Amino acid sequence: MLKGFKDFLLRGNVVDLAVAVVIGTAFTAVVTAVVNSVINPLIALFLKADAAGKFGIPVTNIYGEEVVFPIGDLISALISFLAVAAVVYFVFVLPMNTFKAHVEARKGTPAEEPEEEPAAATEAELLVEIRDLLKTQQGPRGV
Repeated sequence: MLKGFKDFLLRGNVVDLAVAVVIGTAFTAVVTAVVNSVINPLIALFLKADAAGKFGIPVTNIYGEEVVFPIGDLISALISFLAVAAVVYFVFVLPMNTFKAHVEARKGTPAEEPEEEPAAATEAELLVEIRDLLKTQQGPRGV
């Protein structure tokens, strides 16, 4: 039972996923810091922040109060997601796919390929063989 579990863990996909989750989580903190210290101030140049510090488009509601749609948070989340996804793809997925393709190419060398089996005989060829075998078993007919 433990051997099967060990094989499952070491199969490759589980290890790849675990590494991607750990590195993705760590990289998310870096991206969040970059977004908060660089991107949000750039957004603040074009959009006004409300009292809570949310950047967005101010709209007056039906009671005459100002409501801010936090577009800045949406932009920050999208930039964070794209940055993390790009790093995970280019640092983990692309090299792993290239490595797997290289391993598969080495497995498929002509020296290691099994010989092809002969094609199956057609029905007519089988009938001819049966006829010839029956003739040889009966022997020559002497009249």
